[in-house]
Amino acid sequence: MMTLDKFEEATEAVKKVINRTKLIYSDYFTETTGNKVYLKPENMQFTGAYKVRGAYYKISTLSKEDREKGLITASAGNHAQGVAYAAKIYNAKATIVMPTTTPLIKVNRTKSYGAEVVLHGDVYDDAYQHACKLAKENGYTFIHPFDDEVVATGQGSIAMEIFKDLPTVDVILVPIGGGGLAAGVSTLAKLLNPNIKVIGVEPAGANCMQESIKAGHVVTLPGVETIADGTAVKTPGTKIFPYIQKNIDDIITIDDHELIVAFLDMIENHKMVVENSGLLTVAALKHLDCKNKKVVSILSGGNMDVITVSSIVQHGLIQRERVFTVTVQLPDRPGELVNVATVIAQEQGNVIKLEHNQFVSINRNSAVELEITMEAYGHDHKEKIVRALKNHGYNPKIVQPKSLYN
Repeated sequence: MMTLDKFEEATEAVKKVINRTKLIYSDYFTETTGNKVYLKPENMQFTGAYKVRGAYYKISTLSKEDREKGLITASAGNHAQGVAYAAKIYNAKATIVMPTTTPLIKVNRTKSYGAEVVLHGDVYDDAYQHACKLAKENGYTFIHPFDDEVVATGQGSIAMEIFKDLPTVDVILVPIGGGGLAAGVSTLAKLLNPNIKVIGVEPAGANCMQESIKAGHVVTLPGVETIADGTAVKTPGTKIFPYIQKNIDDIITIDDHELIVAFLDMIENHKMVVENSGLLTVAALKHLDCKNKKVVSILSGGNMDVITVSSIVQHGLIQRERVFTVTVQLPDRPGELVNVATVIAQEQGNVIKLEHNQFVSINRNSAVELEITMEAYGHDHKEKIVRALKNHGYNPKIVQPKSLYN
């Protein structure tokens, strides 16, 4: 079913609901990776993610009768918005089952398109089972988020646009959750250029497709653990699995801490908010074993709530040693706090939080603990500040920073 004619049909159909996300050349990632890196910013779609492509194309192919039954799906958020938006265009009722852990921004935006949202389960797979139950009980038409060849064909329109912008692309990096995006993109990419490399990227804590390929058949993980909620899937799609086996050249897995660094990279160098699942391909750029190739990184979405953004920024600054905390012991007498602050100021450190604990020792005159959280330019600057404190006799101990916002 996933033929060139169908991909062309889908590409034309989705023009009604998408923003044309042209490739962005990245000077920063080109310089840091040794490849010519281009970004496909699907985070800039009206619904905040690529999912509207497959959802709209699938619903456009349904009969009027199937749409009038009402539509239902399960989603961690992005497919939910795609189905809700497409259903609104066709004036069809939509019920969306989402995990209880879904970011609030995705829940509220799905509701804003007129869909009924049901929260159920901790991960996508739990929501999916409940959605199937509701579909059977109410006769709804189920729109699968990834295990559907028509949906995957709609997602494949991304590859058509990539080739129009960059016909000589060598490598495409595509995120994998359930596999619909990867199946569509890789299948069309191989039809257009059999020599292209299409590499899937999964969270290390939810690598269901990698394990399935190793086993030679679809397997279910016992559980998933990742901050990339959009790709937190335990079981990949069975219908699209053969396409993955045939067309995906390799799978890279990414640890959560790499996503945190990638988030800061995107904010600082491209001024774009990209959700954790969309950052998988950004983090994977450093794992490629090629140089001087034209690489396209698909940024699959950008739907993040403000609390998640603040948490990731905080952890990213700590991880890059741009923010760090030390404790020093000093006598409890006037002027000591000023002396410590002066040493830090002379080294251009910026104090952002102080905690003065007078009860660390029975003898306050000999030992009062001062916990200092400060900003630095990076590792070298941090070490310079720590050395200066040591040289002035304060014997600083580095500790894990607490929340920066309390």
